[in-house]
Amino acid sequence: MSEQSYSADARVVILGAGHAGGSAAAFLRQYGFAGPIVLIGDEPHAPYQRPPLSKAWLKGEADAASLMLKPAAFYTDQNVELRLSVAATAIDRAKKTVGLSDGNTIDYDILIIATGARARRLPIPGADLYGVLELRNADDAEKLKHAIGPGKRLAVVGGGYVGLEVAASGRALGAEAVVIEREARVLARVACPTLSNFFQDYHRAKGVEFELDAAVDAFVGDEGHVTGVRLADGRVIACDAAVVGVGAIPNDEIAGTAGLALDGGIVVDEAARTSDPAIFAVGDVTRRPLPLYARMHRLESVPNALEQAKQVASAITGRKAPAPEVPWFWSDQYDLKLQIAGIPFDADSIVVRGQPDSAKFAVFHLKGDRLLAVEAVNSPPEFMAGKMLIGNGKAVDAEKLANDTVSMKEVAA
Repeated sequence: MSEQSYSADARVVILGAGHAGGSAAAFLRQYGFAGPIVLIGDEPHAPYQRPPLSKAWLKGEADAASLMLKPAAFYTDQNVELRLSVAATAIDRAKKTVGLSDGNTIDYDILIIATGARARRLPIPGADLYGVLELRNADDAEKLKHAIGPGKRLAVVGGGYVGLEVAASGRALGAEAVVIEREARVLARVACPTLSNFFQDYHRAKGVEFELDAAVDAFVGDEGHVTGVRLADGRVIACDAAVVGVGAIPNDEIAGTAGLALDGGIVVDEAARTSDPAIFAVGDVTRRPLPLYARMHRLESVPNALEQAKQVASAITGRKAPAPEVPWFWSDQYDLKLQIAGIPFDADSIVVRGQPDSAKFAVFHLKGDRLLAVEAVNSPPEFMAGKMLIGNGKAVDAEKLANDTVSMKEVAA
């Protein structure tokens, strides 16, 4: 993936008006890029924040204006052309054009693909029944908001972070909630057993039911509306609405058809550049280098979208490349704030600091004396210090780390 210089009046076209695409446009202007920018999105909305959809939006604590990445005037003031409710259908790399769903074609000098990811669908009977929902965008959240409330029963298929957030919001709105997970524990693919057990117990105390080790065979319904989830053992879990949260698939088809390198996402370098020097990619759609871990990985998070938006804006404007960041994530459930820094690739030991029963603790993942990741529940100092230690690679004393009478400042010294 070779570097390339760009003229000051180059036209940048961004495919995808989500957090990554919107941030790329904003950072380009912030870093002094003066050429034309066209931001193309298939939703009718200007770029907005998606994490609140499963929390504040469902509970009625956020409105459309509060979710916007930038005020509406930003795009006019900064000369960013918004083309909404239109999708890219094809990229012609030889001609440097993009075909659009409205029949138009747009030329580019620099292309940024920020098409994100879509919810993984379950290929089972009844998946198209009314009331079988997913949660990836504002329209999905609005449908779900109207489907849950007092007297309603919500089935959540998939015990990942989004599924647990939806269950928590459902309970807050007075609905019954049952989480159906095919693994033996929730968060099985993304968290350690200590964290899984804590969240299962906390949700149960709030009235959430769990069906674990449970495979879903079908959705059942009446007059076209979902009424239950049928499990492989034949039982039917009754519900008024079902939310499917079983992972996401990168929207990389348009890149693959154009001949760009793919590997479970669009392959990019540390400048977010694809195998074509005139095309970049950012956000959930990319498989990117993680220098701190010496490997490639696909991340789905707002911090990742922002980091890559800075990378591409720096590359285009000739600005010094930003330093690699520690990946981090968060999840809000009830009165719990979970903050995660790093990824526990190849970890060989775990240190728990604090008491899970107190709902204030942290789990540290180490390889030897190097910290790889931290999962902190209502523990900002552990998260912040852990994130710093992951980034600087300093050796960690596991005994001090486990002793919560020793300050994190001392541990990190």
